[in-house]
Amino acid sequence: MSDSTSLTNSVIRSIGRTKSLDASANTVSGWVDAVTHPTWIKNALSGSWLGHQLHPVLTDLPIGAWGAAVALDLTGGEQSADAARRLVGLGIIVSAPAAVSGASDWSSTRGADKRVGFVHALMNASASTLQAGSWLARRSGHRRVGIVLSALGLGFTLSSAYLGGHLSFVRGIGVNRTAFQRQKSSWTDVASDSEILDGTLTRVVVDGVPVLLTRQAGRLRAISAVCTHAGGPLDEGTVDADGCVTCPWHGSRFRLEDGGIERGPASVPEPIWAVSVDDGRILLRSPDAG
Repeated sequence: MSDSTSLTNSVIRSIGRTKSLDASANTVSGWVDAVTHPTWIKNALSGSWLGHQLHPVLTDLPIGAWGAAVALDLTGGEQSADAARRLVGLGIIVSAPAAVSGASDWSSTRGADKRVGFVHALMNASASTLQAGSWLARRSGHRRVGIVLSALGLGFTLSSAYLGGHLSFVRGIGVNRTAFQRQKSSWTDVASDSEILDGTLTRVVVDGVPVLLTRQAGRLRAISAVCTHAGGPLDEGTVDADGCVTCPWHGSRFRLEDGGIERGPASVPEPIWAVSVDDGRILLRSPDAG
């Protein structure tokens, strides 16, 4: 490991251990939870309609706009001044939805991840403030000041992006927790038909894969027992009359019929399993097998 990587990891670990951040982080997280409580807001911000998290898609927009503005500042001269100012302004506008979607994802994290995410958010807020100052300076004729502020703001943005990458690719925040579950092509005996009562949630294992088995209105249903959002145990959740199971960790709701998402923060549907009953025994296999 290079010295720079070792230093960076040390800094991130230090942030994760800084418990003095908890009071502020939990306060802000509570505000976010209150705003995103309505299902349609949570689903919109989580990317439940998109098939994966929305936040990474939106972050490309301000980074691209601000990066292009700095590139014009360095190579375009005075003739690119108006274009660079417009790009700075565009980046400020599109940074707002990126921040809101990121806040929605962050509010479901805990411990060290929440602390690192909080610093990530503070750095992004600082970057947006610097870019706003740059736009105002450019507009009032102080282009050189604006260039300096834009460059500083971009530096904050890229540093913050590194923290975001750490949360996603090192810590696994936002990663589909069922992505590497095995497919089972043959029928596997998992339980007696008489054991599965209507409305109860039972955890069974098929070739090492935890599966939630339940009966709704007399019909057997089976989906992955691992919440796609953060790995919560769905078999310890609650099931409602609408045929949905709610994860006990962060409140994601999935339809038992097809694994579809009714409420985020989950953005990836639950894998479903084919169910058969033979001679009083319940058999499961992957739905596409055979």
